[in-house]
Amino acid sequence: MLSIRRSVSAFVAVSIGVTLIAAATLLLASGRPQVPDRLARAAVVVQSPEAGASPDSFVPTRPWSATTTAELAGRLAALPGVAAVVPDRTFYAQPLVAGRPAGTDGRREDAHQGHGWASARLGGLRLTAGEPPRRPGEVVVDRALGLRPGVPVTLLTAAGPESYTVTGLVDEPGVHVADDVAATLAPGVRAIGLVLAAGADPERVATAARGIVGADGSVLTGDARGALEPRNDARTRWIGMQVLTATAALAGFVTVFVVASTFAFTVAQRRRELGLLRAVGATGRQVRRMVYGEALVVGAVGGIAGLLVGGGLAPLLGRLLVDAGFEPSTFRVGYEHWPVALSLVAGPVISLPAVWSASRRAARVRPLEALREAAVEQRPIGRLRIATGALLVAVGVALSIGTATADEARVAAQYALYAVMALVAGATVLAPAVVGPLVRMLRWPVRRPGGAIGMLVRAGASTATRRTASIAAPVLLTVAFAVLVAGMVRTTTAAYAAGRADNVNAGWIVVPDRAPGLSDQAVAATGGTALLPTTVYESDPNSSPANRPLTALGVDPAGFAAANRALTVVAGSLDDLSGDDTVALPASANRRPVEPYELVFADGESVSLRVVAVVTDDSIPGDLLLPRSVVRAHDPSALTSTVYVQDRIDPPLGARILGVAGWAAEADRAEDRLVWLFTLLLIGVSAGYGAVAVANTLLMAASGRVADLRLIRLAGATRRQVIWLVTAESVLVVLIGALLGGAVAFVGLLSIRAGLAEQTGVPVDLVVPWSVVSGVVGLCLLLAVLASALPTWRSLGRRCRGVNRIAASSRRIDITARPS
Repeated sequence: MLSIRRSVSAFVAVSIGVTLIAAATLLLASGRPQVPDRLARAAVVVQSPEAGASPDSFVPTRPWSATTTAELAGRLAALPGVAAVVPDRTFYAQPLVAGRPAGTDGRREDAHQGHGWASARLGGLRLTAGEPPRRPGEVVVDRALGLRPGVPVTLLTAAGPESYTVTGLVDEPGVHVADDVAATLAPGVRAIGLVLAAGADPERVATAARGIVGADGSVLTGDARGALEPRNDARTRWIGMQVLTATAALAGFVTVFVVASTFAFTVAQRRRELGLLRAVGATGRQVRRMVYGEALVVGAVGGIAGLLVGGGLAPLLGRLLVDAGFEPSTFRVGYEHWPVALSLVAGPVISLPAVWSASRRAARVRPLEALREAAVEQRPIGRLRIATGALLVAVGVALSIGTATADEARVAAQYALYAVMALVAGATVLAPAVVGPLVRMLRWPVRRPGGAIGMLVRAGASTATRRTASIAAPVLLTVAFAVLVAGMVRTTTAAYAAGRADNVNAGWIVVPDRAPGLSDQAVAATGGTALLPTTVYESDPNSSPANRPLTALGVDPAGFAAANRALTVVAGSLDDLSGDDTVALPASANRRPVEPYELVFADGESVSLRVVAVVTDDSIPGDLLLPRSVVRAHDPSALTSTVYVQDRIDPPLGARILGVAGWAAEADRAEDRLVWLFTLLLIGVSAGYGAVAVANTLLMAASGRVADLRLIRLAGATRRQVIWLVTAESVLVVLIGALLGGAVAFVGLLSIRAGLAEQTGVPVDLVVPWSVVSGVVGLCLLLAVLASALPTWRSLGRRCRGVNRIAASSRRIDITARPS
């Protein structure tokens, strides 16, 4: 028989879980790569060869050279059905407004990109005013900048500020210049768009184009053109996918846990009811089917409710994801069939496995066993359980030692997670054995004048250790997870920042301001040591991947050696890094000085270089070193990322200056911010479910303690004292779980700190975000107190008259029983 009151807690848990699953899957289905607007009219696009082991590497494809581009364009133009072939050239160009880089739609990567005017045809771009650029010094800009045709505008380029004249306006971010200018600024090409004649079949044209391109690129049509979206957008979309996947998985897992504990507690409360069913002839199989039926109904109804709420929240959550940086600005929420079907199935699929253990326990109830069951627990913990808990704790300690001695951060993080999982499991198993000592230690929360209520709280927790441990288990898990993850993220961030700062020998750092990088003119104005990064490719058709992307740094060798404390040369000399054919490699490249080393640059040209120096792998913040002049010659749009200076200077246009510590903390600020938001999201989901689990358990326990509380009232306790009793019990249980969870997590954090200190070579402080931990414990406390105090207040108010009548009857019986 399905009791609505007993099923509310399970219904709430399932509904919340399915809400998160529905919203996450709807957002996941909407997160497919988008075809860039500027290529929307190109039914067929030829892309240059992929680079990296997978598309998730988010590195640009290996470009074609100007010669290869011209050959491909000529052969593709001869295909039947092709009306125009347009090489799409992309370079850095950012308009200055009021003397500063424009911030209009700055979150879009294409807001600071320039293209040739011919590329406008690939997106069907139309002028809203003026005319197209035809000569050097002419430009078409976004109408949102507020400029008019004929007015001058300054474009910030890789070389520095350059004067242009606005000839036209469009409704799209970025700038467009004459095609000859674009060919100079971007000699390498990564995409060629094909505009088809009316009635041409895109798939037939694509098939013919593949025969021309062969292995030197890929031909894309339809939604596959989404692979051409800006790499920053693709990376942001991938991060959002990981966040949504983790949220849905965590929601499903924790929902199973909460529903399982809810039904287990419900079955324990219904033992007498189930015993009566067995007494009147119900078989164990029928009892098990009854419990499964209840779970199926709860799962189905909760799934429908969760789907409706999740579907309604999806657009709002989508906007929040964009604002938080987990999705690109082009993200739009759409509704598809498979998330709806998955959400409807999720409720029953979560509920049925969750009640497996509870149904088996219910089927084993014997009629007389249920009727004569004692209310006092027998033995709090058995020998097998003690041995299991001790083994788990030993495994956790061993993994903690492995964390402290690990050589790689990734391995240390895995060890730390496994260590805390083992320690949490061990603490949960051994919790009944440590409840007594913790209760004696935590006397201060339950001290009150008179001491009777405090005595009852301590006695109840010490006697019913299994019940206390089961209620404290969700708090233990939640607090351990929150302390470990939040502390690990904050400690790791601080440790890497300290290590980064320790490697730099400079007084100040000049970095970009409202721009993706610094121009050559800005670098010259600083007079410091600059890093000019570019992406190069090690191309070998016989290896995997065939085009391996590498981050090359263009440097002045003398200045770089003076500014980099970590630089260690193991072979050759960095002084020989000069000319147009030299390179310095890390030891992992397995090359020796004087050996040839061939690379493909950003202009698509393949150049054979000569190795002049070999450095240790951790010596440079990249994959190889090149003379700065070589990078600039092959990548006209490369931008300087960092300039080291000894004395504070006035930053040039598009730059700002930071202290070394501030720069080290800001170096990965965008990524650190996303990681921290992701961490808070996971902690929020787990904390919410942990608090719901505690509240559900206490709500069900309150309904089964009415008789006990009535006896306390008959013994002379006031209503206020009884409320304090149940409140103190809830606070004590939450504190026990928080102490155990915090202790377990701190063991993991201490091992993480030791490992980070070993890896970075600098002292590492343990950073614990107490505000997050306090919020998690406070949420559990709040819901626990409400879930115990409110039902007790209601039941006492409802039964107050009954208690008074019983007391009056007792007095009358006492009077009539006196001897005359």
